[in-house]
Amino acid sequence: MDNALTPLPKIFYTRPTLTLARELLGCILVKVTDEGIASGIIVETEAYLGAMDQAAHSFQNRRTKRTEIMFHEPGIVYTYQMHTHCLVNVVAGPEETPEAVLIRAVEPLSGIELMLKRRPVSNIKNLTSGPGKLTKALGITMDDYGKAFYNSSLFIAEGKKPPEIEQGTRIGIDNSGEAKDYPYRYWVTGNPFVSR
Repeated sequence: MDNALTPLPKIFYTRPTLTLARELLGCILVKVTDEGIASGIIVETEAYLGAMDQAAHSFQNRRTKRTEIMFHEPGIVYTYQMHTHCLVNVVAGPEETPEAVLIRAVEPLSGIELMLKRRPVSNIKNLTSGPGKLTKALGITMDDYGKAFYNSSLFIAEGKKPPEIEQGTRIGIDNSGEAKDYPYRYWVTGNPFVSR
């Protein structure tokens, strides 16, 4: 891997949330730990538009210990526990507008042996093809909550723009009224690591 990977600047995150969800595709998610560096190309994202979005944790401006970070400036790490998995989001939208982009899948790029040690799988396609899989493989934990993607051991670097992007409804939010039909999920066309 090119050791010259550097975090995208803070300004990168100051764009509308749906635009950010698309622009993150092709970027590189990097996690530096004591065990080594692991990274993956972001191939699937899902946007959540805060107060008006029934599927968002911050629907109706719900402010809890968990969601507090969503009210901060864009580009901050929002991790949360779902079942036994840790999921990672990019805080988006202006300050006090609680929006976020869930990183749903990455294509392994570097540190693959380390990822396989953390998540032993026989088929590499299963290594990072889901939001809980990628955090375990990369070593992203709840300790990353509140860090900045532009200035920490968990960062996003510039990658290559995907040739083709698709858009559709989000996954696993069946109890969210009409929000389940919002086309806020984006993925790289034909990429084998997309979650489904």
